[in-house]
Amino acid sequence: MPFKPSLNWILIVAALGVVTPRMAHAEALLVVEADTGKVLQAENATYPWYPASVTKLMTAYVTLKAVKEGRMTLDTLLTVSPVAASQSPSKMGFRPGIQVTVDNALKMMLVKSANDMAVVLAEGVGGSIDGFSALMNQNAQQLGMTQTSYVNPNGLPADGQITSARDLAILARAIIHDLPEYEYFVHIPSIRYGRKVTQNFNKLIGRYPGADGFKTGFICASGYNLVASATRNGKRLIAVVLGASSGQMRAVRAAQLLERGFANNTLSWLRPSLGTVDNLVPIDASPPNLRDEMCSGKRHKPASDEDEDTVAGNAGSSNSEPALAFFTAGLQPPTLKPSELLAAAAAPSEPIPVYTGPTRTGAALIAATAADADEQPTQHRGKKARVAAKKPDTAAEPKNQTKDAGKDAKSGAKSIAKHANAKPEAAERPVKPKAVAKPAAKPAPKSTTGDAGTSDQKPAAAPRG
Repeated sequence: MPFKPSLNWILIVAALGVVTPRMAHAEALLVVEADTGKVLQAENATYPWYPASVTKLMTAYVTLKAVKEGRMTLDTLLTVSPVAASQSPSKMGFRPGIQVTVDNALKMMLVKSANDMAVVLAEGVGGSIDGFSALMNQNAQQLGMTQTSYVNPNGLPADGQITSARDLAILARAIIHDLPEYEYFVHIPSIRYGRKVTQNFNKLIGRYPGADGFKTGFICASGYNLVASATRNGKRLIAVVLGASSGQMRAVRAAQLLERGFANNTLSWLRPSLGTVDNLVPIDASPPNLRDEMCSGKRHKPASDEDEDTVAGNAGSSNSEPALAFFTAGLQPPTLKPSELLAAAAAPSEPIPVYTGPTRTGAALIAATAADADEQPTQHRGKKARVAAKKPDTAAEPKNQTKDAGKDAKSGAKSIAKHANAKPEAAERPVKPKAVAKPAAKPAPKSTTGDAGTSDQKPAAAPRG
């Protein structure tokens, strides 16, 4: 009998371990069916979290609702204010007074995660940051996002800016169901502004089969966040990852979640029902602050949303993924691991041109993009050349795309306006040999064109994206 109290304590501690959310790895994971909201997997899904730039999904939702309701159009011109211009990077960096259309501002915000464009949209729709934040909170309440509050449109650090994986899945479902005609904004592979090409920070796009949205986010306090979706055999799933250790890891985690979700459909009758996302019970707690883990020590200068880390050495759950897929897919041999799949180059795609000023087409669009290219400081080229020389691997992926764009410019600027943006790129090639050491003449143009794709990495490397 003397051992009985001890056994009781063990049972109590074990019970508490089941009830208390596990935050040892400071990560929240969730997968739901887009159509039904059915939860397929959830871990810390209702734990409060700092959203970082996934905030911009609500900014896009509120803006596009205003367009759909006729209060503005995608061609409406908005002016960059001093407040917008003062936002921290990542941003476009436009001077106050520059004008952009709603359409271009949305593309810049969602692909480059431009904080200044988020404020431009907020002021255009809500009159001010505070006015727009009220609209964001009003929409969140209407959608049932009970754990979410907003104080700004871009997700830059603020104590009152809070959400959860649950609420972000609800928002993603709302974008799909309420705004289907505008959903293309959340899965643009890349944009071109003047000479600069920016790839979407969501690494699933163009790499993971069926990937078709949404948005990434990072601040020191939140870690690396991602709301992603993919469609397979007519079924669409939404995955939410909060607090991952790197940009690559959040993509790997999302791919793992999606793989399990698609594979588990065949064995769903074996699993207990987790209900729908709306019915997940919120946890009353403060958001975890990952600043020390993300931005101290080796990461004294925090990485941006555009993270180049790889996870080849991170076996962890990625090693168990193929085994799970092997079992649940009816003994079909597994293909690539998510980490291997996402380390590959993205499928080639033509960057969508974005530009300042009113909506343009044809020759007027060519002229506008060329004018924006002329506005970009030429001094960046020297820096980019040095970066390319030091980091050939990093530039490899954009290099292929900009090289193709240059090829298009040579063979036919006559065709369509989207290829016109390659002209300034090709024109700069003679400058490159000065920045490159002596090896052959061929590598020099490659580095120059490759740099156009990585030119956004510099501003994006600022503390928050």
